[in-house]
Amino acid sequence: MSQPTKPLSGRSALVTGASAGIGAAIAKSLHAAGARMVLCARPSEHLDALAAELRGSEVLEVDVRDAPALIAALADRPLDIAVANAGLGLGLEPLQRGDPDDWSTMIDTNVKGLLHTVRAVAAGMEQRKRGDIVLMGSVAGRQVYPGGNVYCATKWAVRGIYEALRIDLAGSGVRVTTVDPGMVKTGFSMVRFKGDAERAAKVYAGVDALTPGDVAEAVLFAVTRPQHVNIGEIVMWASAQASASLVTRRRE
Repeated sequence: MSQPTKPLSGRSALVTGASAGIGAAIAKSLHAAGARMVLCARPSEHLDALAAELRGSEVLEVDVRDAPALIAALADRPLDIAVANAGLGLGLEPLQRGDPDDWSTMIDTNVKGLLHTVRAVAAGMEQRKRGDIVLMGSVAGRQVYPGGNVYCATKWAVRGIYEALRIDLAGSGVRVTTVDPGMVKTGFSMVRFKGDAERAAKVYAGVDALTPGDVAEAVLFAVTRPQHVNIGEIVMWASAQASASLVTRRRE
């Protein structure tokens, strides 16, 4: 008896920031659905381990901030799906006490890195008259919160790029989606607080936050719809999160 065809069989999918967290979960979900994976991230043991787990995957050890390297690495690849997931937050200080180096890193990664990814894949999809581009946004691109300033600004930029890209690709057959999650329990806060594990743990204390798998399911849903359906915007909240700044916590 033949095995049922998986929904993404025969399709190739790129995920940036694939080495951990949401990116790794998305890569696993798309691979399980039959996609041939292209895993893009800066060199790390996590990336190598993921590639070993997802048999048949290709690894691109490229920083999305490096436009020439990324465009060269993705040149002439007939990608069907591209998930621009790479991103990070740094610091939680008021703007007047923020670190300009942190600002540059966030802008270069979250905005310019996303633009570099789209630039590298969109033209080929347009020529082939098909494809899915998924941008990883955030509820921080819809509501600001104390200390979020520049990080929130980068995610508002992602939302603007999403809306502009839909217009730029109108009639091309290429679908564009933004997935905007709220609180997701990943290593995000460890990065934001530069390795301060105690401070990072407090972010998720007493809350059943979203998981990377929850976000991956949303991405998979979007890219497996019939071609005439474009799931444009997916906003996800933990049930305990009423807004970007209001979270109800259990007493522990």
